[in-house]
Amino acid sequence: MAGCTDFLSDEDDDDGNGDDDGNGDDDGNGDDDGNGENGDEVESPELQVETEYNSREEFRQPGDQLNDFETDDDWTILEGEAEMDDEYAFDGDQSIRLMAEDEDNAVVATELDEATDMDDLDLSVAVQTTTPHNIALEIQVRDIYGGHASYMLQSISYGDETPGWFRMCPGFADESTTPVEQDAIDEIRLVVHNTGDEAEVWFDDLRTHEKPDEGYVILCWDDGFEDFYEPAGDLHDEYDVNAVQAVVRQWTRDQRDEVMTIEQVLERQEAGDQIVAHGTHTEWTDLDDAELDDTINTDKNWAVNNELEGGHYLVFPHNDFDDRVLEIASNYYYAGGFNQSGSPNLMGVHGFDPLVMPRTIGHDLDIAMDCIDTAVEHNQCTVLNFHAFDLDNTMDVDDYEELLEYIDESDVEVIDFDDLWKMRREGH
Repeated sequence: MAGCTDFLSDEDDDDGNGDDDGNGDDDGNGDDDGNGENGDEVESPELQVETEYNSREEFRQPGDQLNDFETDDDWTILEGEAEMDDEYAFDGDQSIRLMAEDEDNAVVATELDEATDMDDLDLSVAVQTTTPHNIALEIQVRDIYGGHASYMLQSISYGDETPGWFRMCPGFADESTTPVEQDAIDEIRLVVHNTGDEAEVWFDDLRTHEKPDEGYVILCWDDGFEDFYEPAGDLHDEYDVNAVQAVVRQWTRDQRDEVMTIEQVLERQEAGDQIVAHGTHTEWTDLDDAELDDTINTDKNWAVNNELEGGHYLVFPHNDFDDRVLEIASNYYYAGGFNQSGSPNLMGVHGFDPLVMPRTIGHDLDIAMDCIDTAVEHNQCTVLNFHAFDLDNTMDVDDYEELLEYIDESDVEVIDFDDLWKMRREGH
């Protein structure tokens, strides 16, 4: 399986999430972000080396706040340990800290004032953790009859790095035997699934988001391998779908074996595929600030000079990032990420962290089809990730063609990062 994922920091004073950043509950959309007068005409960002604003600051609090974690008795401990913490907060004066040991889980619950219709709503919450490598995070909604539905971020990180506060808007995972009555929700639970010796997670700023009218899929390829040009490119043309390719600057520039040339990359762009950045293919957390900034700046200049129109979106090399990488990358990129899982790992389109999106590894046709079905049923987005057909992290070409046929026959809409980023800003 390819990729790794990281997430957090013990410091909340330098991650761009201060109280005076102008990103409160108003829409926070200045004139320079391409929004129309009413915020309903969001254009693609202009391709240039530096971003016009820090997307994680500008859009840190989308939707409507449901719980601010400022009241100590709002939450009941059901499993593990929990406490209100006034040292770390994403917004306001405190957050809630959940802890568990020896592969046990931690769970807290809050009751709503009255039964609430959440049929057309997604939920997001700000999180940070010191144990990103051995946990999954869940928001669970429960109805007045005891039925429940789970929305889960399946994987946080394959490593130990700490990316600070980030917002998750997790995709549907499963529900109770008796389907939950979404129009009669009266309880919300936050669950830390722990597979290690210990787990520690903070939650803050629980918010709701209007769902779109349909489900979406992004076909996201990494590394610029020739398989994307042919046979995948021919299949994209045959089924009239657009895909995303994250190219590695040095590999494309130096014409590495089995990697597309810049001419082939641009040909696929002309055919409708979107070309985004994959960065210098090294562990970014190993670089100091100056090296990292120079590397990212060089990558972005190359994308701009070659007129790669999706160059303001990023796939982190090896899914390797921490709070420092996120801060520097925000100077050059608006959206991307990712954290990565081999199981369905979807998201709501209006509440995700711009630079910490979730993907599902495209190694298994059945899982990919499940992702499509879930996206359609719950009006969410699945980002499926591929590399090359002869690798274990990518289904074979026959299965990929079957997947495209399945997408063609489904009600899912194939989009790219421009489309997703537009929806994220419109839903702010």
